[in-house]
Amino acid sequence: MKAKAADRVLKNLEAAAGNGLLDRRAFLRGGAALTAAMSGYASAAPLAEDPWSRAPGGTVPAYGTPSRFEKGVARTLSNPGGEARTHHARTPHQLLQGSTTPNGLHFVISHAGDPDIDPGAHRLAIHGLVRRPLVFTLDALARYPMVSRASFVECGGNSAPLFSPSPVQASVQALHGLASCAEWTGVMLSTLLEETGVDPKAKWLLAEGADAPHLSRSVPLAEALDDAMIALYQNGERLMPGNGYPMRLLLPGWEGNMNVKWLRRLKLVEAPAMSYYEARTYAPILPGGKAWQFYFLQEVKSFITHPSPGLELKGPGFYEISGIAYSGNGRISKVMVSADGGASWAQAALQEPVLAKAFTRFRIPWSWNGAPATLQSRAWDEAGNSQPTRAQIVALRGETAKPPPVTAFPSQHYNGPTSWAIEASGGVRHVYA
Repeated sequence: MKAKAADRVLKNLEAAAGNGLLDRRAFLRGGAALTAAMSGYASAAPLAEDPWSRAPGGTVPAYGTPSRFEKGVARTLSNPGGEARTHHARTPHQLLQGSTTPNGLHFVISHAGDPDIDPGAHRLAIHGLVRRPLVFTLDALARYPMVSRASFVECGGNSAPLFSPSPVQASVQALHGLASCAEWTGVMLSTLLEETGVDPKAKWLLAEGADAPHLSRSVPLAEALDDAMIALYQNGERLMPGNGYPMRLLLPGWEGNMNVKWLRRLKLVEAPAMSYYEARTYAPILPGGKAWQFYFLQEVKSFITHPSPGLELKGPGFYEISGIAYSGNGRISKVMVSADGGASWAQAALQEPVLAKAFTRFRIPWSWNGAPATLQSRAWDEAGNSQPTRAQIVALRGETAKPPPVTAFPSQHYNGPTSWAIEASGGVRHVYA
């Protein structure tokens, strides 16, 4: 009976685009029958008494960790040996769901490793063009009103392998793993600047970290007075060491390295400081030969995480296509999905809550007939911005002469589409479409 009900529902589902994409409202209209068709569950049978049901379990630890069966859900490391160079730890998006990144899986870039900072000895100085220079301890900051907000952080070099002239065969984690989203809690920077008083001549501030290289970036004062935060907590607990413990600057929607970690001072100045990192490392050369400096926003972007390379389809049938969209300009307003390489498109459902400058999970049902297909997503934000094509973004920001390793950053700020080719065998590979 259940199979017949599922067949009736599936026959009546409305196709939203070519190659098997269904109307996103099928999730609501299909009910249990659609769920049965997509999951393929069997009728209930008597449950066996498994070994773990016959004896007491393990001792509950003081701090919880994932099950031993989830040990594969981990970040990939570019420098597992800890040599004196930049460390990258990439988020495994293909193994996650929802829109919040667990603290232990949040991406990290550390130019000289994670400093072991004593929170009782750490200080934050605000000085320069202010009326009253002040130094804040962690305890002093805790006395100020705190706010919480969900915000993504993304490295400017995230997705850089897509500037390669031919598709780099790698997972979502390798291609897009330098972006994560968390709930951050701390003190609004505007509150602290009100305490110090701002000299009218001040137009920028220089943010500096307490790591060995003292990474520093110039930030327009207007942003500092808007939604900038001194973040002290990440998903409800103190910041992880790799994400700036005991305090970091959070600039929602802005390039990751500007969100200075291990923050130790903010100096208000009249003009950009032209520090080492903003004058060299984060100043890519454009096709015309000019260096691109002070590019702040992470533009609207999306990519499909399920299915994706490493997640093979188990034969023809109904699947859910799912992914992540976000924009430094505000909320995601729409995500379109194609299963035929962009020949036709269907609108995906957005999972609530849809928050500004945070990850938004999108989903759409798909009936795969077993033939080769090419999946792609394209997002729009509430400001009306949309993802450009790959050709458009390469024309603006250049292309490498040869395929790089996935750790290389030939250029920065790639926000074009990512295309996954589904093979008849169910395998998934990276293609340009």
